[in-house]
Amino acid sequence: MTTVAVILAAGLGTRMKSSVPKVLHPVLGDPSLLWVLRSLPPSISAAVLVLHHGKAQVEAAVAQWQALKLLPCPVHTVDQDLPLGTGHAVQQAVPELERLAPKQVVILCGDVPLLTEASVARLGAKEACILAMDLEDPAGYGRVLQRADGSLQGIVEKKDASAEELRVRRVNGGAYSLPWSALKPALAGLSNANAQREYYLTDAVAAVAARLPVQVELCNPSELLGMNSRLDQAELQSLAQHRINAHWMEAGVTMLAPETTVIGPRVTLAPDVLLEPGVRLEGRVEVGEGTQIGQGCVFRDCVLGSSVEVRPYCIGQNASIGNGAKVGPFAHLREGTVLEEKVHMGNFVETKKAHLHAGAKANHLSYLGDCEIGERTNIGAGFITCNYDGYRKHRTVIGKDVFVGSDCQAVAPVTLGDGCVTAAGTTITSDIPAQALALSRVPQVNKEGAAERMRAKRKGSMG
Repeated sequence: MTTVAVILAAGLGTRMKSSVPKVLHPVLGDPSLLWVLRSLPPSISAAVLVLHHGKAQVEAAVAQWQALKLLPCPVHTVDQDLPLGTGHAVQQAVPELERLAPKQVVILCGDVPLLTEASVARLGAKEACILAMDLEDPAGYGRVLQRADGSLQGIVEKKDASAEELRVRRVNGGAYSLPWSALKPALAGLSNANAQREYYLTDAVAAVAARLPVQVELCNPSELLGMNSRLDQAELQSLAQHRINAHWMEAGVTMLAPETTVIGPRVTLAPDVLLEPGVRLEGRVEVGEGTQIGQGCVFRDCVLGSSVEVRPYCIGQNASIGNGAKVGPFAHLREGTVLEEKVHMGNFVETKKAHLHAGAKANHLSYLGDCEIGERTNIGAGFITCNYDGYRKHRTVIGKDVFVGSDCQAVAPVTLGDGCVTAAGTTITSDIPAQALALSRVPQVNKEGAAERMRAKRKGSMG
């Protein structure tokens, strides 16, 4: 059976008070719409996004996700040019659905990010089904009305509900699975004769329910919470944080303060990882067995090997850290950084497009940009690769077993041969042969008694 998902993502999100489309607002670092797309199980062969506000931004984001291979199926887009209701939104997808020729259509909302793949699979497995939830305070949700056998009788929006219907605590979760043969004529027959003068998708669902039994499946309310305001966004973050942290702690990860630990949905943690308070991991992050990440560290799109020690307050993005490496505290690994096994990178070291081979060390106060550093090489305190001439970036290559003295600068492009030594304070402007000693200091001159005479002269001039 061919199943296609329709995802409603055209809303402006007025209460978000943002120029960013509502479905692109993040939860734990990933946009709401990406969460929804990732929830689609393998049984769904394609997805149709109904867009309007911020359409270009959403399409650009989808293209990026596709390039990163984050999407479970092909994604197509259509435009809801007028905000005439959820039923009207799905009507705009009809031509695309006709082209895709599904047997079953699953309809979801792009601003409901925490619906799980298991729940979507359970929904799509039924011929006709809606997800509902029981709430103590139904607030503005549409009420689910059921027949004696439990099947769906109808869904009434709050503004159209009677006093008796408003007492119903079972509410609509906005997720549906319906046969296309029944949904298509139901969409064609929609009317806007209601309090809001909109074409309700729920009326189409009720029309299907008049033809065949539509099951009502209860779902955890946390999965069906929509993001309509910044308060909702904060609640979603909290729910997702608790869900994800509980999963990883059950899998053998230690969190010293889970309430302060933020782990995104694309993070993978091995057993015996230890996360200290305030750690944030977002995007695609992989952390190997036995690695410890210190307090206040932030990593996005990084790979950390096994038995890595990351000391407090380090930042990494698009970086790779090898097994047994030691990093920080206060290190900054920018994009393109590769630290191989047992590299030591210490406090206040910044790297960008830097490849440090096994056993290399840069322990203090250095900038390593556009460079390659060989095995077992030691970088002294205060070393700078001068990689930018104001127009272009240039590369520094440092061989293995090199000793770079403190307060040196390498003016790229330049190569330091294997086993060479640079004296402290050297400015390197040309290549250094292997095993050579390079120094470029101004000769030191000591003038006996000059300090005392200088101080006396200054005191005299002040008198």
